[in-house]
Formats: sequence, structure tokens, C-alpha cells
Amino acid sequence: MPDPSGFLKYQRRTAPYRPVEVRIKDWREVTERAEPALVQEQATRCMNCGIPFCHQGCPLGNLIPMWNDLVSSQRWEDASEMLHATNNFPEFTGRLCPAPCEAACVVGISDKPVAIKQVEVEIIDRTVDDGRLEPRPAARKTGKSVAVVGSGPAGLAAAQQLARAGHAVTLYERSDRIGGLLRYGIPDFKMEKRHIDRRMAQLEAEGVRFVTGCTVGVDVTGQQLRDEYDAILLTCGALEPRDVGDTPGRSLAGIHKALDYLEGANRVVAGDIPAPPIIAEGKHVIVLGGGDTAADCLGTAHRQGAASVHLIEVMPQPPLERDTLRHPWPTYPMILRTASAHEEGGTRIFGSAVAEFVGEENGHVRAVRVVDVTLGPNFTVNPVEGTERELPADLVLLAIGFSGTEPAPLLDQLGLERNARGTITTDGSWQTNVPGVFVAGDMRRGPSLIVWAIAEGRSAAAAVHAYLGGEGSLPAPVTPASMPLAVPRR
Repeated sequence: MPDPSGFLKYQRRTAPYRPVEVRIKDWREVTERAEPALVQEQATRCMNCGIPFCHQGCPLGNLIPMWNDLVSSQRWEDASEMLHATNNFPEFTGRLCPAPCEAACVVGISDKPVAIKQVEVEIIDRTVDDGRLEPRPAARKTGKSVAVVGSGPAGLAAAQQLARAGHAVTLYERSDRIGGLLRYGIPDFKMEKRHIDRRMAQLEAEGVRFVTGCTVGVDVTGQQLRDEYDAILLTCGALEPRDVGDTPGRSLAGIHKALDYLEGANRVVAGDIPAPPIIAEGKHVIVLGGGDTAADCLGTAHRQGAASVHLIEVMPQPPLERDTLRHPWPTYPMILRTASAHEEGGTRIFGSAVAEFVGEENGHVRAVRVVDVTLGPNFTVNPVEGTERELPADLVLLAIGFSGTEPAPLLDQLGLERNARGTITTDGSWQTNVPGVFVAGDMRRGPSLIVWAIAEGRSAAAAVHAYLGGEGSLPAPVTPASMPLAVPRR
């Protein structure tokens, strides 16, 4: 450790956001680049713990104390190698992951945790700046072929791992561009799409073949894939949205699913279309939900010029600090989280639900009737008498999560069934009941974090490699028992 008392000298700091009045006028990333001194301080705050619980908090098993130590020593190239050893796309996670590693940071027991994400994103940004993000194609080919269906973070990670092992990888995507939810579900103010494009170029140079605009199961059948490839990996996500179909007035015009809204906005930013099919300009917007997707809708509505935005969440407002009885360290705590979009405006309403969508004579929504609720056993929602009120609503966006992978012809063609959770069951090696057909990511776990998606893709790739009889083993997410406890020195 360059400075064993660094955690005593420096406080937690992160890079500031651009001013609200500036950033809501464009779609660029809201976070400014961190000053070198800030990153150096945060890396130096790392205690290099004997038992680094940040590893336990990170599904990828990122070697956080090791690359913190390397950054403290200004060994940026080594830090990049250490970071990429467990994470294919740190520029994605450094911008989008909610950082369970920071919740498990030992410094966080008595102080604010190390700003791990801040160090992570600066490592990869410097790697790009220095021209060190280069393709790493396999030295020789195995003669085996793999079809990966779905190009979200799980599919991209798996494709890269398998291509680097020498397999011929074809990545299928039903949209017109690669990236899955990273491309069309995440607004540019959180992550600009140049980061995806850069990795696409790297994967292509490593031998991955992209097939876009292809719905597997319709344009290409599951049997055709089985005939053509030695293995199939499905990473199609869990995109079946939850709905409020039993709420009176749900059939009114002006009520949309969040991803439909976000995709249109993203396509405008990409230059595909001149105007979004669903727009918040001049409208009173209601967003149902309180998670990341709801915040993305909020920030998008601000940039489109909404007259007002209300976020309505059925859960009560979380505490500002960790409840050590319910969520003891190092677990990920349930606390009130404020995204950049929340700072830009809008009203958050907790512990409430929409009892009815109220419409105009023309069949378009004009208001929502809101009621306070309490939650009973098994998540039963109980209205509180006398709390009903109306809020104006010209546009309602449903951002209440997902119920599993979408039913699709491909599943029937391959003989796969969704389980009670809406996901696909696999064995301990990510393989389904159909030999040679593997599943990873949200399609296997259910809706989850980007860091879990990448971890799933890496693990599934290792399983596919073993199934194909590949030599050696691909690196999968590191388990705590196998992690080195000290930084390797030259």
C-alpha cells in the first residue's frame, strides 16, 4: 500500500454532475470527468483489507484492492489489465452499476466507502485515451462454432470470451443495432452509445460476426441454429414487462410501457428518426415505478420539455441511512437513492398507487386517481381510506419492472419452457435440458443488474467452452476462495 493511512486522510469524493440547467438541454452524459487528484485520493483510501468484502459484493469478483493499489502507484496499464481480468466492459459497469461493491467496502463500516466506481471508470477511460483498448484475437481457431442469441451485456461478454478462446462466434440481435437494453433502454445522459460502438469494433476485430435485424425463431429457426452450430447460448433477457391491466381505465390512450418510450427517445438521439413516437413535451407526465427505469423516464421527460413529472411508487420511502438490523453490512442496503434525474426536478410520491386512470371523452387519459397504500403480507396492497386525490396526466409511463423472458417461438422450437419465475431453468453448467443449448443473463436469473449479466455471460462462456472440449478453461467470475490477497509485484 503506498499510503496505509490514506483512508484516514481523505474523504469520499466523486466527480460532479454538470449543472442541471445545462445538462437538461442535451443528451450527453451528466457526469463530468474526475480530476486526477480525486481519483488518486479514492484509490488511496482503499485499506487493502485482509478479507476484502468488496469482492463478495461484486458478482464479477473484481479485484478491487489490487487495481486501487495500482492506481495509487500510478501504474495505469497494470491497473487496466487487472480490471479487465474479471470484467469485459468496465466502461459499462462504471457508469451503470449500482455498486454493491461499495456497499460492502470495509471503510464503509465507520465512514463513507471508497468511490470504487469512480476509480473503475477512470481506469478504462485512460485505457481508451492512451490507445490501449486493442483487439485480442485468438492465436488459433478451434474449429467449433457457437451462436449467441441476444446482444445485451451477457451476450456481448460471452461472445468476447468465446471468440478469444478461438471459437467461431455469431451474435444474433433482433434490433437493428447491437447492444440490447444498453442501446435502446439506457438514455445517453447515463451512457453515450460510443462506448458500445467501440466495443463492437473490438469484438468484430476479434472475430465475432454480428447479425442484426434477425428474430431467431422467426427469421431463423431454432433447428437451423442447432444444425449449423456446435452450441447455442441464449441471452435474450427478461423483457416481458409487468402491467396494471386490472386498473380501471388502463385501455385509455396515452398509457405506455416505459421501454417503448425510452426506445423512441434513444432512436431520435441516434439520428434514426426526426421525432419520438411518444413525447413528453408540454405534458403532465406520470411515471409508475421507482427504480432505474423510472428515473430514466424522468430524465428523458425533462429533456423533452414536460410540464410536470410525478413518480409514483407503491413502496414506502426508504431510510436515508442503512438500517443495520434489516440490512447489516456488507449486504446491499435498502436506502433512498437519488439519481441525477431526480436532481433535475419532478416529484417522488412514495407509498401510493393509482386506483384509476381517468379519461377524456375522446378516450385519452387526462388524470390519475391516486391513493395512499400500506403493504400487507405477501405484498398485498391496502388502500388508506380518505387519501384519494387526482393528479393531471397527459402521459402515463409504466416502469414497474419485468416478469421474465418473453414467450417466443424459439423456446418452443428448442423444447424449452419458462418456469414459474418466467425464466429458463439450467443445470449447474448453464445448460438447459436440451444438450448444447445454454442460457445466461436475465433469461436465467430474472431481471437483475448489469454486473450480474456480464458475470453470467462469462460463466456461461466457460461452460460452453468446456462442453466443446476446449483446452484449458476460460476465466469465469472469480470466487472469493480463489482470489489473491496481495497485489502481484514485478
